[in-house]
Amino acid sequence: MASKFVSSIDELTRGAAEVIQAEELAERLAGSNPLRVKVGFDPTAPDLHLGHTVIINAMRRFQDAGHVAIFLIGDFTGMIGDPTGKNVTRKPLSDADIRANAQTYADQVFKILDRSATEVRFNSEWFGEMSAADMIRLASKHTVARMLERDDFDKRYGSGQPIAIHEFLYPLVQGHDSVALEADIEMGGTDQTFNLLVGRQLQAQAGQKPQVIITWPLLEGTDGVQKMSKSLGNYIGITDPADDMFGKLMSISDDLMWRYFELLSFRPSADIERLKQAVADGRNPRDVKFELGLELVDRFHGQGAGAAARDNFIARFRQGEMPEDIPEKTLPVGPDGLGIASALTACGLTASNSEAFRMIKSGAVKIDGERVEDRSLVLAAGFEGVLQVGKRKFMRLALQSA
Repeated sequence: MASKFVSSIDELTRGAAEVIQAEELAERLAGSNPLRVKVGFDPTAPDLHLGHTVIINAMRRFQDAGHVAIFLIGDFTGMIGDPTGKNVTRKPLSDADIRANAQTYADQVFKILDRSATEVRFNSEWFGEMSAADMIRLASKHTVARMLERDDFDKRYGSGQPIAIHEFLYPLVQGHDSVALEADIEMGGTDQTFNLLVGRQLQAQAGQKPQVIITWPLLEGTDGVQKMSKSLGNYIGITDPADDMFGKLMSISDDLMWRYFELLSFRPSADIERLKQAVADGRNPRDVKFELGLELVDRFHGQGAGAAARDNFIARFRQGEMPEDIPEKTLPVGPDGLGIASALTACGLTASNSEAFRMIKSGAVKIDGERVEDRSLVLAAGFEGVLQVGKRKFMRLALQSA
């Protein structure tokens, strides 16, 4: 019998860093039963940011394909503290912090996930009933040598940094969650690969079919360099006010915009490719970034919030940076469009194309307030926008077919 859950693996895993046992994923997707897709979050902070939603978005794609998303809140593991990526023992959370953060997580994820196709679980459900003898039996399923294969443990051990015994338990506890939930798929960040593989091992030892693992890259923050993090100040929180969220999205670079589309947008890949082609053909990247902002702000603030935030963004920019009387110029353009350097020179904003290229390189050129970074940008017929060089030179340009 044909599967009810036929979906494009390419779309389900779009942007993924790695699919471990991809052939098993294809086999399970071809089956007739919905898959159980697990993702765990320790409630370490009260609010989620867009970096967290990369995996939640992937869960939603599986839900839309007919599968069950298991949103696991690690209220028990939060008391251990995930050592991943840490060079010191992580301070465990208090019971009060865990309860408060867990509640906000549950509230926030349903801005993305389909509540009717989601299991919200807490790993204290099974670990709260586990005896000391049970925990010792779990600890016997893995060796110290295997634990030290983890990069962060290995580095700490090699440099003489202390590793507490309870930190060795974290991968085992996370892995046992997969056994308790009978997960078919577990997803996590690339920094979680070791822990996810432990889940496969424990499932096999328990007589279960080992889970398929899908890892996802850590999304860069608004600076385009470091991973998104509240501590680095480069984050976009999903509870940020609509205007703030839209403004932060407009601040990302044109190159980073495509990564955000790939990992955060629910547009089909074919639509994103068409947008890329449109920019290559001369469409203003700012207008495409507007579409990203509209989608994400609407997702977290409701239909219409994105358009209002966009209008407020444009109004603030025009009031704050643009003079009231901007000269206007209309130029004819052929089918090949007009290069940005030629456009600046034709508008009298630069004395030559060479100067235009230098100004672009120095970050002094903007279109409608957005910095131009691509010296090869071509403006097509139909373009309308305000060109700016430095703080005082402006021209409202319209291009018409010759």
